[in-house]
Amino acid sequence: MEKKARLATLCVQAGHEPKNGEPRVLPIVQSTTFKYDNTEEMADLFDLKKEGYFYTRLQNPTNDAVARKIAALEGGVGAVLTSSGQAANFYAVFNICEAGDHIVSSNEIYGGTYNLFGVTLKKLGIECTFVSQEASEEEISRAFKPNTKALFGETISNPGCRVLDIEKFARIAHAHGVPLIVDNTFPTPINCRPFEWGADIVTHSTTKYMDGHATQVGGCVVDSGNFDWEKYADRYPGLCTPDESYHGLTYTKAFDKMAYMTKIVSQLMRDLGSIPSPHNAFLLNLGLETLHLRMPRHCENAQRVAEFLHDDKRVAWVHYSGLPDDECYGMAKKYLPEGSCGVIAFGLKGDRQTAVQFMDSLRMIAIVTHVADARTCVLHPASHTHRQLSDEQLREAGVAPDLIRLSVGIEDIEDILSDIRQALDQL
Repeated sequence: MEKKARLATLCVQAGHEPKNGEPRVLPIVQSTTFKYDNTEEMADLFDLKKEGYFYTRLQNPTNDAVARKIAALEGGVGAVLTSSGQAANFYAVFNICEAGDHIVSSNEIYGGTYNLFGVTLKKLGIECTFVSQEASEEEISRAFKPNTKALFGETISNPGCRVLDIEKFARIAHAHGVPLIVDNTFPTPINCRPFEWGADIVTHSTTKYMDGHATQVGGCVVDSGNFDWEKYADRYPGLCTPDESYHGLTYTKAFDKMAYMTKIVSQLMRDLGSIPSPHNAFLLNLGLETLHLRMPRHCENAQRVAEFLHDDKRVAWVHYSGLPDDECYGMAKKYLPEGSCGVIAFGLKGDRQTAVQFMDSLRMIAIVTHVADARTCVLHPASHTHRQLSDEQLREAGVAPDLIRLSVGIEDIEDILSDIRQALDQL
């Protein structure tokens, strides 16, 4: 069913296929552990000789069903849920990197990810070089080193709303023998499937549109199964040489296309344990069931709001790839023909205080440290999500001091526009 069904059907039915007499709705298996009748069965699970459940930190039936659904939506061979989007990005990179290694990343990424790559990974001995995703292939290639292990970008950048040229980034990554990791949080697989454009690994903050209702924090890593780790065995010894913590097992030889995913679960989840609770996975699954219905409404409403802001004399600029004069319009037509997402970046004429005054005047639209759920919300990244960055780092990350991030929800569009209009009238 999962291979042949279309996206809408996968949203509703993938991952959990109940047998005769079993629950129609995905059950919450709220148990830390699982019983076996003899020691040999349990030993085989610990040695990765058999598949099964023995401890929820490693695997849980509820979590795995939701991961299978996301893998099906993205067209991947496997996926794993994590406790947050930040954990997903960390695991995606750390699974193939260690002290002394290097990665290259677009500078147009979420502030938390920018800090993870530029500061925290550095403390672990992993260096990151940030590049402009608009730079030429030759310029980006100059950032690569002999110890580079991955290239990273966001399909639609948070909060700048710039569209990544996935094919260009894939060409660059593969020319240097490394995988392309793409954070596909904003468009979701409903509006973009990066594997179809050459990406190798996809990450998500499932906290956002996939959940859609701001009820749980979570993340996901999905592997396409397409990157040939054995071809670059010297570069990826963690996957291609024996793992002494599993009696000399070599992941690529034992698990073929599932090598990358198996290593994340058996090593990183085992040792670091950034797992979601089964209850959180259950809530995420409820959101996924309506993802294909919500995303078109988010895009439709955001398009109307972007056009309104674009034509208002009090607005200095708007970044939304659905606008014909947006510099990412052509890229969006290629990668996001059905729409991008509900997030708009814009600035008002005036200064930083003008943005604050506008936001404080909103009535229905709430100021929250969140984005991409059913309710329209707003944030000033320079004051909130990106405040840990210096002014120079803000500019490098494409975050202007006046940038307002507006996440357009699925309420009635006239009510959304009315609230924005009355707030602008108070400037």
